[in-house]
Order: sequence, then C-alpha cells, then structure tokens
Amino acid sequence: MDHSALNRLLAGQDQLATRQQLLAHGVSKATIRHRAGRQWRVLLPSVYQMGMDQPTPRRRWIAALLHAGPRSVLAGSTAARWHGLDSAIDETTVRVVVPPPLRPRRTGFVVIRRSMLFDSGVRTVGPVRVSSPARAVVDHARELHGERQRAALFIEAVQKDLASVDELTEWLSRLRTRDAAALWPALEAAATGSWSVPEHDLLELVSTSTVLPEPMMNPILTDEFGRLLVSPDLWWDDVGFAAMVHSKRWHSNGEQWDETVERDGDLVAAGVIVAGVTPRRISDKPAAVLARLEQSYRTAEARPRPPVRAIARAA
Repeated sequence: MDHSALNRLLAGQDQLATRQQLLAHGVSKATIRHRAGRQWRVLLPSVYQMGMDQPTPRRRWIAALLHAGPRSVLAGSTAARWHGLDSAIDETTVRVVVPPPLRPRRTGFVVIRRSMLFDSGVRTVGPVRVSSPARAVVDHARELHGERQRAALFIEAVQKDLASVDELTEWLSRLRTRDAAALWPALEAAATGSWSVPEHDLLELVSTSTVLPEPMMNPILTDEFGRLLVSPDLWWDDVGFAAMVHSKRWHSNGEQWDETVERDGDLVAAGVIVAGVTPRRISDKPAAVLARLEQSYRTAEARPRPPVRAIARAA
C-alpha cells in the first residue's frame, strides 16, 4: 500500500474516498469491510469518510460529487447557497447535475439530475465543483413554485453581482420554452434594478398612477456640498421626492433597523420629502399607499426643489 499517495488523496478530498479509490491505493477489500461502520462512516454507497464524526455540509457536497462521478457538479439550491444567495432554500438535500449518458437518480441525501446544457462557468475549488451562478439561479428557480421566491432569487443574484441580467437571459433562452415560461417574470423584476421584491412591488404599483411620473431606481444622491446621501428606493428627480421601503427582513438586528430608518433624516435635512412604506402596506393596502405617494408628490411639487443631485446607477 502506498500510504503517502493515499494520504495525499484523502487530504485533497476532506478525508473522503470511494471504494474504487481505496482499492486503487492498495487498501484491501477485507480492510474496507472491517472499517466501514466501525472506524469509517459510510456517507453514500461506496463513499467513505475516514472517522465517525458527523459530516459537515462541505463533506456532504464532496461525497455527493464522488458518488455521482468526475463529470458531476453541484447544482440548483445547493449551488445557489454555495454562491451565497440567501434567497435560495437551505435544504439538507444535495443537488447535482451530470451530463448524458449518465442517468438521473436519487440516493440517500443526493438528487442527481441529467442535463445536456454545457456550463462554461463551472467553478472548481479543491474537490468541489459548482455550477456557474447564472445556471445555479435558473436551475433553482425551476425548483421553486412561488413567483415571489423566484423574483427574490433573481433580484439578489443581480444585486450581488453574482450574475448579470444578460447571463440570466442567456440561460433562460437555452431552456425549452415551456420550462422557461414561468421564469421570465422573475428576470424582468431583476432587470428593473430593484433591490428587493417589495421594492419591485412598489415600482409596479407606482406604474399604475396617473399622477406620478416614472421614478429613478436607487440613484446616487449628493447634497449641495457634494456629500453622499442615502440612496432612496424610488426617486422623482423633477420635484426631489423619495420613497423608501422599510423591511426588517433585510436587517440582521434591531440596531441596523434603527440606523436605516434614522438615515432617512439625512434626506429630510437636505430638503427632500420622504415617504416611508412597508412591504405589508404595499401588499395589504396598495390603494392607500399609492394615494399617499401621490399626495406627497404634489406637496413636493408645490415647494422649491432642494439642491440635491441624482445620478442613475449603471444598469
């Protein structure tokens, strides 16, 4: 047995190995049978972890890839979470995609899907292979059933610069028409420049108004002295009026929530009229929200515009 080669293999795979790899490095069948379940944890058929510790998420990913074969990559929700998308479902199932002629199947905690679509953006970090961000988003969106969940996923991917609108468009265009049909609205939401689903809901509500012109989305604002101001969700530059969506979901603690609300005061101090709304109000009482925005716009229109400069963000 070549112990040094075996140790290098295990070190490169987080102390995991397949039966075939162990045999190739001189470990006998008898040794594998004896240690499996006693000294080695069997994570999947013919995939062993050296030691009996509870496997980490990373070891589960590696085990899934070893089980599915060298052409497999993490996909769907697993890949989306790996890329840091908080809107992706956090599940114990590890999702993997393989090319033909490999077959789809489910074994233990692994779901293997087959796809003919080539992904040139696969990320490889040590023994972990992951779908490109754009493919991960599109694949996971197909797993979701709610329109708002899909929109949140697309919006977050674009706002975090993990995938561009063009990259997402390309992946949607590569799907069969019936598979892509339910995903286009989510892409359209991300393409507006919205930073969240509630913000997109507000934009859609505003678009129904006969009073409000089309607003700017999340512009860069500076006061008359060139100081940077908080970026409003919606901005009507003709009158210097801002709308802000305040949602505690996007803040990890109460202090961050308080700071965010207090920052509206910077806009008020610069002479901006600010209308704050919540996601619940937008959802439950859209007519009342729209009426208040329209009244605030008229109020802003009736006073001198403040010396605030707005620059549109790059698409």
